[in-house]
Amino acid sequence: MASISFRPLHDRVVVRRVESEAKTKGGIIIPDTAKEKPQEGEIVAVGSGARDESGKVVALDVKVGDRVLFGKWSGTEVKLDGEDLLIMKEADIMGIVA
Repeated sequence: MASISFRPLHDRVVVRRVESEAKTKGGIIIPDTAKEKPQEGEIVAVGSGARDESGKVVALDVKVGDRVLFGKWSGTEVKLDGEDLLIMKEADIMGIVA
């Protein structure tokens, strides 16, 4: 994948949604109109980090390439370089998928 020409500020990250499976375990095909947006994505870009009370920059726990889980209504949807992406704060991320 090509890198995007956008760098988020502070503790924000840019996430590309990972497409979910179009079929259930039982073999039923789910139509596009009935699918929910996936809550799993890949980190595309990260900010430099948030500042603590003393003004020091605290680095983020996630890095580019990490697969993460996030809340259903997390982030702001944007279109960058023709691609649909999400910009969210690191606090909206629930965890890293190993």
